[in-house]
Order: sequence, then structure tokens, then C-alpha cells
Amino acid sequence: MKKTFRLSALFAAATLAFGMTTSAQADVVKIGFIGPITGPLTQYGDMVLEGMSTAIETVNDAGGINGNTFEIVRVDDACEPKQGPIAANNIINQEVSFVVGPVCTGATVAAANILDEHGVVTITPSGTGPVITDDKDFHFIFRSIGRDDQQGPAAAKYIIDVAKPERLAVIHDKQSYGQGIAASVRDEAKKAGINVVMFEGINAGESDYSAILTSLRSADVDFVYFGGYHPEMGLLLRQARELGFEAPLMGPEGVGNPDVNAIAGDAVEGMLLTLPADYSARPENAEIVQAFKDKGRNPSGAFQLTAYAATQAILKGIEQTNSTDPEAVADWLHENSVPTVLGDISWTEQGDLTEFVFDVFKWHADGSKSLATE
Repeated sequence: MKKTFRLSALFAAATLAFGMTTSAQADVVKIGFIGPITGPLTQYGDMVLEGMSTAIETVNDAGGINGNTFEIVRVDDACEPKQGPIAANNIINQEVSFVVGPVCTGATVAAANILDEHGVVTITPSGTGPVITDDKDFHFIFRSIGRDDQQGPAAAKYIIDVAKPERLAVIHDKQSYGQGIAASVRDEAKKAGINVVMFEGINAGESDYSAILTSLRSADVDFVYFGGYHPEMGLLLRQARELGFEAPLMGPEGVGNPDVNAIAGDAVEGMLLTLPADYSARPENAEIVQAFKDKGRNPSGAFQLTAYAATQAILKGIEQTNSTDPEAVADWLHENSVPTVLGDISWTEQGDLTEFVFDVFKWHADGSKSLATE
């Protein structure tokens, strides 16, 4: 269903001028990035910017679309929910009609209402929390990644079928993303009869997690799932080994960052995590992968190719509608599938992907990863 929305007179005028079809005038079209440019999670912003930049450079080098070329407008939210509304209003004030981002779930939740109300087509390539879209009536908010209620079951399946722990602990960072996916893993494990002996939160940003690790060891925990990001996971890994606690640790895609190696050291070897399937290995993506490598970028990180796909979807909508009117593009995305680096993608009415694959990987001390089969 098409959602109606109200724009300020100024923004409506700007959008009208900006959204003219290219038969009237070619233009440089702004595509916004919202994500962490500062703060402890900047690596995730870098991943998204690498994907966006590679997609936009490829299109611009080929002459653009309908005569238009594209540029990125960067807005920092530090992945902090309190910065979400500020970032959203920054985008609106700069008359940007399309956004790839926000990067983190909490910040996306905080920005989404404003972006949707003002008719900004927004595709998050990394916000996995169901809370972003559940029970919402958004028309302009989409994802190019799966939800935590898809990722959680993928992690739980590995725990149930492969790890088979006798005493599972599930911990989280008390934030919307980390706690949400931790709860999903806990619930799936319990349904399968796994003995979940602990479900507890830690405070993100602390430097000492020895208390929770000592509790885990005292409870004879033989497998730990952590919902959260790489700074805390790195410390948990390092301090666990220092305490002689050897149970395997597993996390979501938020721990899949090369910086976790610097924090954890050799203790990172064998860390388990769920990530989007390795789309960089698809033969049909060979030229795109090479385009990343030619720029010194890594196409196999957690969010580079989901960001590339988000950018592709926006560009395809502009091409197919012959317009930079965000409402026309949003309508088109809701009604069509889009060929992308992830394959053909399409969306539910609430803006979630109709399907997405998460795989389980092992992370290694040299920063590489491999599919986890045992």
C-alpha cells in the first residue's frame, strides 16, 4: 500500500526540483550515508562506505544513469541512538532524497521515523534488528540484509546441531541489536532442548569482564553466545583465555571486524560468528570483486556487498522510473525485484528482504575467515 506523507514547503520545493526526470535536466544526485564516522564502531561505517563508493564509482565511470551522476553525502551518527534524529535531520536539511544506512540497529530505529516521514528512500545494509520495521507503517525504509530473527536461528542451528553444548550461556550488551539477537538465539536453543544456564547483560565500553567470565567458568558453561559488537567480544575472548576459560565463543555479524584481532590477540582464533553468505565468492561477481580490489578495498567483509546492493537498488529505481523522485523510486522498489550483487532481491510490504542467507564462519588470528563445518 502506498503511504502518504507530508513535506515542509521548503523540502517539497527542493524535492520537486531535484526529482525532475532527466528529460528536463541532468544533475548530480546526492546519495546519503548515515553511519559511524567517529566512535568505536567506525570500521562498520568504513565497510558500508567501501560498498557505496565502489557502486557509485562504477556507475559514474560508465557515464551515469539517464545523464545523472552521483555523489555521497556523509553524515556521522557514531552508531549512537541519540544521534539518529540529528543525523536524519541533517540529511533532510541537505535536501538528500536517498540514503544507504543507518549502519547500526539502534541508530536506525532512532532515525527511521523522521526519514520515512520526509520521504527519504532509506536502505540499511547492516541494521538487522526486527524492531526497525516490526509494527511500523513505513513506505520508504528498506533493508539489504536479513533480520536477527533470521540470523539468530542460523546461529542456534549450529549450536544445536554441531556444537551440542551441555551448558549454554547467552550474554549480551544490553543494547537493541545485541540483546535482540541474543534473545533469538536463547529462544531457539531452548525450543531444541538445549540447557541455557545463563542469560545476562554486560555493560558496553567497560574494560574488565572478569566477573561475568568467572561466573561462566563457575557454572561449568561449555559454550557462550554473545550478542553485541567487536570491542566487547575482543575483550571477552582475551580475558577468558587469561582466566583459563576455554569454552568457545560465538557472536553475530557485529563481531566480524578486523579490529577484534587487535583487541583479542591470538585468543580470537576459532571465534564463531554468523555473517551474510560470502557473495564475493559468486563467479558472477568477479568483475565487481576486482573493482573493489583495484581500489584497495575488501569485498568480503560483513557489509561491503550488502551496501553495494543497497546502492544498486537505489540506482536501479532511479533508472527504471526515469526519475529522482523518492516516492516514485520507493513505489518501484516495493513492486519489483532488483538484480544485485546478492542476487535478485525483493521486499515485503514492511521493507524487509523476502529472503536472506546467514552462514556460520570461524574467524582466524590472521584476520581471515572460513566456513564452520564442525
